[in-house]
Amino acid sequence: MARFPSLRPASWATAIVFSLAIFGTLIPSVRAQDDSSLETIQGTNGAGETSTLLVDRYPALYSGNFGDCMGGQSLINLTSFDGAYYADNMTVLFNLAGTTNLRNETLMLYISVYAYGEDRFDLVFNPCNANFGSLCPLNASVPITGGAVIPVSTSDVSAIPPIALGIPDFEGTLMLRFFSNSSRTEIACFSAVMRNGASFSHPAAVGSTLGVFTFIALIASFATAIYGVSIPHIRTHYAHSLSVLVVFEVFQSIFFSGALSLNWPSVLPAFWSNFAWSAGMISTPSIISSINSFTGVSGNASQVGGAGSTVLNNNGGLQQQIYGRSIFQRSLEKSEQLASHLYKRASNTTQSAKLYEWAGVPVSPGLPTPGDWSGFAGSLSHVDIPAADAFMVGFLWLLIIIAILIGATALFKWILEGFSAMNMMKKDRFVIFREHWIGFIGLIVLRTLFIAFFMMMTLALYQFSYGGKAGPIAIAVIVFLIFFVGGLGVCYYACFYRVRFGKYESSPDRIHFRRKKIMKFIPWYSTVRESSLDEEDKAKTAGSLSFFQIKFVDNEQAEESVHQNTNYTKRFGWLSARYRRTRWWFFSFWVIYQFVRACFVGGARNNPTAQVIGLFIWEIIAFIAIVSINPFEGRRNTALAVWMLGLSKVATAGLSIAFLPKLNLARIPTTVVGVIIIVIQGFLVIGVMILIVLGAISSYMSLTRNHEEFRPHGMGDIRLKYFGHLEEKEKDLPPPPPPEPEEPKEPYFTVQNVRRAPKIEDEDIDFVPAMADFNPAASQHSLTGPRGSRANSMAGSMRSHYSSYGNVPYGARVHRASWSSRDFQNWQEDNGRASPLNTPSRHVSGHNTVNNSISGMPLVRPQPSHASLRPSTPTREQQRQYQNQRVTSAN
Repeated sequence: MARFPSLRPASWATAIVFSLAIFGTLIPSVRAQDDSSLETIQGTNGAGETSTLLVDRYPALYSGNFGDCMGGQSLINLTSFDGAYYADNMTVLFNLAGTTNLRNETLMLYISVYAYGEDRFDLVFNPCNANFGSLCPLNASVPITGGAVIPVSTSDVSAIPPIALGIPDFEGTLMLRFFSNSSRTEIACFSAVMRNGASFSHPAAVGSTLGVFTFIALIASFATAIYGVSIPHIRTHYAHSLSVLVVFEVFQSIFFSGALSLNWPSVLPAFWSNFAWSAGMISTPSIISSINSFTGVSGNASQVGGAGSTVLNNNGGLQQQIYGRSIFQRSLEKSEQLASHLYKRASNTTQSAKLYEWAGVPVSPGLPTPGDWSGFAGSLSHVDIPAADAFMVGFLWLLIIIAILIGATALFKWILEGFSAMNMMKKDRFVIFREHWIGFIGLIVLRTLFIAFFMMMTLALYQFSYGGKAGPIAIAVIVFLIFFVGGLGVCYYACFYRVRFGKYESSPDRIHFRRKKIMKFIPWYSTVRESSLDEEDKAKTAGSLSFFQIKFVDNEQAEESVHQNTNYTKRFGWLSARYRRTRWWFFSFWVIYQFVRACFVGGARNNPTAQVIGLFIWEIIAFIAIVSINPFEGRRNTALAVWMLGLSKVATAGLSIAFLPKLNLARIPTTVVGVIIIVIQGFLVIGVMILIVLGAISSYMSLTRNHEEFRPHGMGDIRLKYFGHLEEKEKDLPPPPPPEPEEPKEPYFTVQNVRRAPKIEDEDIDFVPAMADFNPAASQHSLTGPRGSRANSMAGSMRSHYSSYGNVPYGARVHRASWSSRDFQNWQEDNGRASPLNTPSRHVSGHNTVNNSISGMPLVRPQPSHASLRPSTPTREQQRQYQNQRVTSAN
């Protein structure tokens, strides 16, 4: 069996290959009975675990389809060529059946096992020495039959890693060659691909799923295009539905990646086969058989082989290995040793080309040899389409899909009329579509051809480079001219109609190159139009080129945009409706881009280096241009067509350079690169499916835009925001400039002068005389004196004169720290013997004053005459007078 290149050849492979040397000792294989699915056997695996196994089960590794590796020149025809390894009971199975037109010819057989591009095992043996009766000698009257079940030990299969039994699309090949002893030439060669049941290729399941999602996108897009009464309003909602063109472009770009003339790893063509339907590569027996007769593909699909003989020109290479005495002797000894381990199988008179459900069948005529996945032919082999039939199959399915769309549109129109007649629908519902349904059919056909532009151009150019009969080439020429001339012609007329009959005019302009830096250190140049530069900026550019500009003519209708022009939208809305107001012409750029891309993919197949590198450079240029243009009005179309698809194309083309024949990269690294491509394209497909679902939701919002009630109710706010977004994007105006940063705020006032406002204490009778006698110099408090300085301060001062005594409020009077009985008596006499409770007092201690007076009197201050007002604290003169009086009294 096949194994990874990094593993050494082991005895298990020897057991597999040598079993073919003793087919003659076995009774021919038989078909499993109808109740074989119920038959069971006991089997022991390599770990020694015994279990009950079904007879009709899938092996761990088995051969698939097989073909003639001599290009149909083999002199032996095989109808069955099977080999399998069962890991659950440690056995190897082989089956061989066929016929020949040779008479009495002795043979030598050469068997080789390939895994990931490297020859892992070679064996030469003589069938006569191995008792292979049907091949010794080879006779046209004796059918070639034989089968074997070979038990193997754990050491025989120890070289098989577990990953080989589970890796998708295992890349292994089993080859069997027949050499004539009389002429010493190779008379037959057969190759079978090895499989393990795991594969990326599931066209029926994956293709059907993607087809359902594409149908959802088609219905959503079509519904937004026919619902409404205002053409500009319809266009706005249609522009934000997911484009079916972009969806098909994603799937077609993935599939046509395999059209490059490279030796692909087995995983890539298997993965790409899931997208073959998008390019019209759908194989049905009736269509393929009909086209084969037209394209000249012939052959018998029930067997491989044919008449003829190819002279072996190996300069002693294989001849020495086949007919060398020592090697032959070792081969014979090994075959005799294995003969004792074989189980004979029951015989049956009935034979079939396919004895097992997993068994392979002969490849169809026109397909490459199994195990050859190079070029477009290798990718098409997974969907059973010959390379010579590719153009005709794609063209035929394009005609079929156009007919289906025409019939479905007409049927939908009459269904609506029936609903309206039965009052199951409002009379004015879909009125534009019902009145102009024939025009809609024409637009649908044109849009379908526009979507198929890249596909048909690629297939036509591939047919030119591939060659073949005159009939397919003639049809390819006609189709090429229709799409090339028609596509470019319609785009030119659409632009001319807008410029000539619209409101645009062309004027000269220049493109200037300005120096800049990318990532702040990479020198680069940016382009800018001269019409958008100031006179000062023109002198700062590095150079310029002549160009032109298209702008509105300054007249009364100059303000009408292309999307507000109803006549233009009716004629060319199928081309320009999804693009921004200022990028309505992008369809012309798209056609040119797709044509150049088709020339590389389909027309340059004979020069792989120029094909791959040229495509890579073109994809980079196109990606930069499309990002700069940013043509789509809808965000989902922008995300998918501009970014996701563009990056996927660039990455795929760049990684494909690793498969160039000149690089001769080993198959295991090639497989790793292939898996990376699958991951990139897989994420792209997942993104498309998510965007299709989101597009269907937004289309539902568009179709219910006239409903006051929207369900689900929780999405009502999202719906309003979506409609606001549509109105904003329709204007296609540049975003407003960011607001200038605010300058730091400065003080908004300045002090010019200070004016003292009247205070409550100004009306206090105790302070009026003191205010007149106020001396600022005397208000400073001294801490050195026993009495301290007076703290008479007036409220008119700019700074509080109470700051020396603590937080004394305005209007409060500061008294002496200590009083004698005589001082208090004199103070009463001077103040008209008023009680000290009449006014609040302050007790000064250090710098802090505390109000210790508790008054039970009313808070209303008495109103003595102004003449009796005097300072609250005795002056120095009064203090000396009081001191003299005390001395006199003491004496």
